[in-house]
Amino acid sequence: MPSRQELANAIRALSMDAVEAAKSGHPGMPMGMADIAEVLWNDFLSHNPKNPKWFNRDRFVLSNGHGSMLLYSLLHLTGYDLPIDQLRQFRQLHSKTAGHPEASETPGVETTTGPLGQGLANAVGFALAEKVLAARFNRPDYSIVDHYTYVFLGDGCLMEGISHEACSLAGTLKLGKLVALYDDNNISIDGKVGGWFTDDTAKRFEAYGWEVIRDVDGHNPEAIKAAIVSAALDPDKPTLICCKTIIGFGAPNKQNTEGAHGAPLGKDEIALTREKLGWPHAPFVVPDEIYHAWNAEAKGAEAETRWNALFAKYRNVHPDLAAEFERRVNGILPADWAAHADAYIRKLQAEGPTVASRKASQMALEAYGPKLPELIGGSADLAHSNLTLWKGSKDVNSGDASANYIYFGVREFGMTAVANGLALHGGFVPYDATFLVFSDYARNAVRMSALIPAHSIHVYTHDSIGLGEDGPTHQPIEHLASLRYIPNNRVWRPCDAVESAVSWKAAIERRSGPSCLVFSRQNLVHQHRSDEQLAQIERGGYVLSEPADGQFKAILVATGSEVELAMQAMRTLEQRGIGVRVVSMPCTEAFDDQPLEYRESVLPSWCRARVAVEAAHPDFWRKYVGLDGEVIGIATFGASAPADKLFAHFGFTVERLVDAVKARV
Repeated sequence: MPSRQELANAIRALSMDAVEAAKSGHPGMPMGMADIAEVLWNDFLSHNPKNPKWFNRDRFVLSNGHGSMLLYSLLHLTGYDLPIDQLRQFRQLHSKTAGHPEASETPGVETTTGPLGQGLANAVGFALAEKVLAARFNRPDYSIVDHYTYVFLGDGCLMEGISHEACSLAGTLKLGKLVALYDDNNISIDGKVGGWFTDDTAKRFEAYGWEVIRDVDGHNPEAIKAAIVSAALDPDKPTLICCKTIIGFGAPNKQNTEGAHGAPLGKDEIALTREKLGWPHAPFVVPDEIYHAWNAEAKGAEAETRWNALFAKYRNVHPDLAAEFERRVNGILPADWAAHADAYIRKLQAEGPTVASRKASQMALEAYGPKLPELIGGSADLAHSNLTLWKGSKDVNSGDASANYIYFGVREFGMTAVANGLALHGGFVPYDATFLVFSDYARNAVRMSALIPAHSIHVYTHDSIGLGEDGPTHQPIEHLASLRYIPNNRVWRPCDAVESAVSWKAAIERRSGPSCLVFSRQNLVHQHRSDEQLAQIERGGYVLSEPADGQFKAILVATGSEVELAMQAMRTLEQRGIGVRVVSMPCTEAFDDQPLEYRESVLPSWCRARVAVEAAHPDFWRKYVGLDGEVIGIATFGASAPADKLFAHFGFTVERLVDAVKARV
């Protein structure tokens, strides 16, 4: 039987060999954390390599994702579908071993990590999901939701501000099944961290309400094991295990230096390392006895079989709960969901309320929430401005089994990354909320939700200068364009209550990535629509109005509050004998995904007299209006004044739209 040292050395060897083959990567962290990983994965982690998506598995997150070869080595050694050829192709095009772990590419990777600290925040979301689901579905003798979330992190994760946001929240939420193992090696890219990172990390986490286990020898398997055992003792406190490690452990000339952090060790140093570690094997060669000792297929299958047997008994005793559990964890919406949502949208169209779209958003939550127990979310201390609370909202910290609301506090970045973790865990459709201007604070986590991808819904209110007196610090200008430029992100800016309800429905149903729902502070006028127009809203752009005879000379394209402005301009132009088509385009990404035939029917190429209007940066809209068109937007910061004064001051007037159309007809 191989020793624990030999098992850990397999990780070290594979990691330094893969980085050397790629001539790129980070060998130091995998070599330094190999002993910790060996103990965690062999003695504690419950998982099944042959079914990476088994629901009750423990979640493992590599927040210090630059050390990706640690995770790839673990997945390969324990029996996941990650053969040695994939490790040989580390960081190469089309391989499953990207420079940083990607959940969509590699079996066994729970979340895409790399931007430091976000994996840690995702892990908070995983642990919160486990806690809330357990409260909802577990019954005496039937703990069908019962797993841990383990996360590796480094100095960089702790220096990033998101670690404060997420870990402070984790302590408040008492996430006792969250265990973080800190690679305390005192080295980052620029060298020894003592010149820029002197926090007392242990005291910091104790202040958050965490259990902290200090000064664990990260190269002593028994000390590591004892620490992880201790982490499970307090059910109400997440645990930080501070592991003292040596970066690049085993590399004689580079260990404990920044030289081991982010570059290949080099052939000569690797040869010396093999000698020091007692690893005589050729690159990418692992002896059969070590493979056998690492392999977790039988143990994983046994764990899943036990859980399946427990769930079968649960289904017999609690059939309704079991059916609901399976529906949720499989991401299936209720059978009557679509009919319910469509009926609500038709009802809104008939009633025609004139409300702020943020209020319409709350109305949609009231209508959809009772049908969707998987809907969970909250606001970054703006619940009464974002209007994210609805009658069925119950605080996740209340102990209520049907809890579904998170008071995130002023933590926009952490909030968004936690929501991503909730989405990735399964069983939930999460939403988060803040002012649109503060999407800047959250933006990298929004980007990650699109990249992963995660089914997260990002709610942003106070969408333009229309928020008024708070002034330019709170008035978004470039934010809509910024969010729209994120690949695989869908941004909805509805023009009334009906489009708001449709945007929520589309976001809930979209499984392939996130949606940003952007709502106004000010009231928006209801727009009249036919049944055909109502059905076309989900296509992202549609003809809202045009002359009765279908003869038009120009097209006005608008979103949000500016749709009514376009409608008023259309009526004025009609009185002057100029026929105009108005296109409402609440979601440009959804519109761009439509067949060419449909897009041509809405924006026919023959009509080059086009004007787009949106109270945001204008440059984004030029692809829709062409060289002959005009975009009426705002490319400066706003000002502090009532909304109506600001719209007039910055040129969002009927007269300006009329003049722009007349100049092009």
